[in-house]
Amino acid sequence: MSRRSGRLRLAIIGLATTLVIVGGAIALYVHFRPYLHGTNCEARTTAGVMPLDLDQAGNAATIAAVALRKKLPEEAVIIAYATALQESHLRNLESGDRDSVGLFQQRPSQGWGTVNQLKDPVYAANRFFSALVKIKDYSGMPVHEAAQKVQRSADGKAYARHEEDAKIMAAVYTGRVPGAMRCWYPPNKRKKQSDPRQALGALDKALKRKDTGGDAITAANARAGWTMAIWMVAHAQPFGLREVRYAGRHWRAEQGHDGWTHDKAAPADRIVIR
Repeated sequence: MSRRSGRLRLAIIGLATTLVIVGGAIALYVHFRPYLHGTNCEARTTAGVMPLDLDQAGNAATIAAVALRKKLPEEAVIIAYATALQESHLRNLESGDRDSVGLFQQRPSQGWGTVNQLKDPVYAANRFFSALVKIKDYSGMPVHEAAQKVQRSADGKAYARHEEDAKIMAAVYTGRVPGAMRCWYPPNKRKKQSDPRQALGALDKALKRKDTGGDAITAANARAGWTMAIWMVAHAQPFGLREVRYAGRHWRAEQGHDGWTHDKAAPADRIVIR
């Protein structure tokens, strides 16, 4: 064998070895990529980004769904988010100051409801909005003032610090900015069995909608559709949902960190889940 042939052979072996190493590294990255991102959700608009964990994202989606059912404007959702961020960090707390409980830290002793009722995010959101709509011109006053008139807390100005985050979330969860919320979690956090029927039942409770069967929910308009589609993404983990499809977009649990991808077959008149 000539020196030239030997060098060529060594070069080929070296190249092959490099390709094997690179290929293996790529395969490992693809395999472990879902784990590297961890677990989280994110609402994003041109105004900024609001990170949320799965519990916070689910509670935010429920608040928006109740507002949709009550046909309330985006301003009402902003006020509700600013309030819940201040009172509970958007978590369904078991307790709080004195007898306060739940998302809005409402107090049974002040007539908001029983402890068990207030631990239900749907009930708590409904009670908050029912009180809010009784305030004259609530949508025209500063967010913290409207929140204070409902809550009557010790420091009403504290709600103001959450206004910008609340606006980002409301724009996304009410569907004004479509497909702008994503959630992701690693494979070991995914349930083996998907339960679309249970997910639809939980959304029906928030919307006070009658169960129509099937694996889809009809959207009356685009904004309502995105509110419901995002609700499904925010609750995909507890119900084991694999995918949500709506209005030319597709969210997959396996690629949750990538958010909504284009899907020409995704219907514009209904949200399909699987």
